[in-house]
Amino acid sequence: MLLTSSILEIIKSIILGIVEGVTEWLPISSTGHMLLVNEFLKLGESQEFIDMFLVVIQLGAILAVVVLFWNKIIPFGANKKLEEKRQSWSLWGKIIVACIPAMIVGLLLNDQIEALFYHSSVTSVITIAATLIFYGVLFIVIENRNKDQVAKIRTLPQVTYKTALFVGLFQLLSLIPGTSRSGATIIGAILIGTSRVAAAEFTFVLSIPVMFGASLLKLYKFGFDFTGLEVAVLLVGVIVAFIVSLISIRFLMNYVKKHDFKVFGWYRIVLGIIVLVYFLIFA
Repeated sequence: MLLTSSILEIIKSIILGIVEGVTEWLPISSTGHMLLVNEFLKLGESQEFIDMFLVVIQLGAILAVVVLFWNKIIPFGANKKLEEKRQSWSLWGKIIVACIPAMIVGLLLNDQIEALFYHSSVTSVITIAATLIFYGVLFIVIENRNKDQVAKIRTLPQVTYKTALFVGLFQLLSLIPGTSRSGATIIGAILIGTSRVAAAEFTFVLSIPVMFGASLLKLYKFGFDFTGLEVAVLLVGVIVAFIVSLISIRFLMNYVKKHDFKVFGWYRIVLGIIVLVYFLIFA
């Protein structure tokens, strides 16, 4: 019986890892999907572990970004030209600037935000449904508005410090579950004339310190007193999220070269309506 229960928990972790790996990079809200999926799967560990797991599983997704964008983010290497090293250092400067708003607000209001949006399942579900629909509509409106416009910022090195700060301010919106960190930052970047490709790339590299910092903070608050099963569940989730993220990031980068984000907007709207209807019927 104990073995069966442990295997079931591992299977749940695999499913959550897949959900994380897919939804973290597509602008459809990974946190929203993770919370919703967990409502049905219900990991058997303590609520404190589940809260930590849903954040720390992002470490796998971060590692996928590091692997795929290694040449752009690492300013070292004998084979790198001087200009490439300069661009890498400059990119990190812009990442730091973009992280400042989230660092300030996250450190000051992290507990209040969790209490407001995450500790009540009713509030969480309603918030997720509302933000899924709202930002879905926003994606469609912005894409229609920008249909015939030529992007001023077309490549990652063209992103300025001013653009980075603006994107960082939009990232604050993702503190509300259902918003999508990638969705909020991509919308912010597109609004000020950044191409979809450059917006997506900057969103991905910006995630490295943001998600790494959030994961470390969660681990620190939880402590390191894990049971053997908890270690297995967490490691499996992280590994699966890493593998699936590699696929998801490659897919999105190829997709945005030829398509806009409206399909994700419609997906968000439909999912938000389904979530709201389900809640009203079964709550």
